Amino acid sequence: MNNTYKQLFLYSVIGAVGTVGHYAVLITLVEIFDQAPVIATTFGFIVGALINYILNYYLTFRSKKSHGEALLKFLIVATVGAGINSLIMYLGTEYVALHYMLAQIIATLLVLLWSFAVNKYWTFSGKEMSV
Repeated sequence: MNNTYKQLFLYSVIGAVGTVGHYAVLITLVEIFDQAPVIATTFGFIVGALINYILNYYLTFRSKKSHGEALLKFLIVATVGAGINSLIMYLGTEYVALHYMLAQIIATLLVLLWSFAVNKYWTFSGKEMSV
């Protein structure tokens, strides 16, 4: 199996762990604390992003970059990913009238593919790529 496919598989498994954290916060804030899904998913996304950074830095990409550089880049990618996630949640729940969990699943899959590519080739790569 190609190294990129292996990394995508591991990134997806680690992403699932981060997603559990994300969804736990999302569901708790919506169902228990009666928060709006768009707000709740933003907080959940932050929790998932922190889990994903640590595990992907050490396991998926085995990065040699300093945490200062890698974390800054990861946070940029995560911030854009959070924006994409929130936009999909907003459009899905407000305009398409999807159940918030269906909208979240769609958002998760799209952000997964986008963030893997950017993190592989920019955040954790030894090669420099301009922003």
